[in-house]
Amino acid sequence: MLKRIGNLFRGFVGLFVSSMESKNPEALLEVETENLRKQIAQYNQGLASHAGLCERLMSQIRKLEADQQDLRAKASANLKVGNREAAGQYALRLQTVERELAENRKQGEQAEATYRDLVKARDVSVQAAKQKIEGLRAGISDLKMKRAQAELTEMASGMVSEIGGAGETLDRLQTMVQTEREKAAGRVRVARDSIDTGGIHLKEAEQQALADQALADFAAREGISFEPSPLTGSNPGAGAKSMGPGSKETA
Repeated sequence: MLKRIGNLFRGFVGLFVSSMESKNPEALLEVETENLRKQIAQYNQGLASHAGLCERLMSQIRKLEADQQDLRAKASANLKVGNREAAGQYALRLQTVERELAENRKQGEQAEATYRDLVKARDVSVQAAKQKIEGLRAGISDLKMKRAQAELTEMASGMVSEIGGAGETLDRLQTMVQTEREKAAGRVRVARDSIDTGGIHLKEAEQQALADQALADFAAREGISFEPSPLTGSNPGAGAKSMGPGSKETA
């Protein structure tokens, strides 16, 4: 029972983690990128150790080559002067050095080949990982864009539905406004038709006549020539003589 409960708990945790990873792919990619950097650093440390081994072998080979030349020269010199015993000792040591030199050269070649293979494997693996990471970055960017487009499309779809639902209300409101405008226009027409325009014109003519009469009286007092308005016809002051200021009447 406890095992089953543990499996169920691990299942829930796995589902939760998977859900979080699917919602945050960028964070997961950053974690994997950091892990790749650590792996490359560890690999380079091992590669450096192998390169150190190659260098030690090269140093040993150079030392053995120097010993080989020295022993060969000594063996040859002793043999020429007839010192066979010394020449034989140098010859034996020369054989040992040559065997070690051949073995070290073989190991050095193998170590160099292994080093080149390791460097090539590292470069190929890193390049493949970089390409995969770049592809994932591009995929994540496209995913974010697709999600944004999906959200905008869903919003637009909802707006279209809401606008379509509000269309009937707008049409009804437009009809109401048009009806009220027509009613208001009708009220204006009725009010305008009920105005007594004849009385207004008569009152206007009366006001004009009074104004002309007052103006004629003023002109007569001041001795100024005045022509009555065509609307008023002959006025009592129309016969006033044209007099300039300061003129005298004839007796």
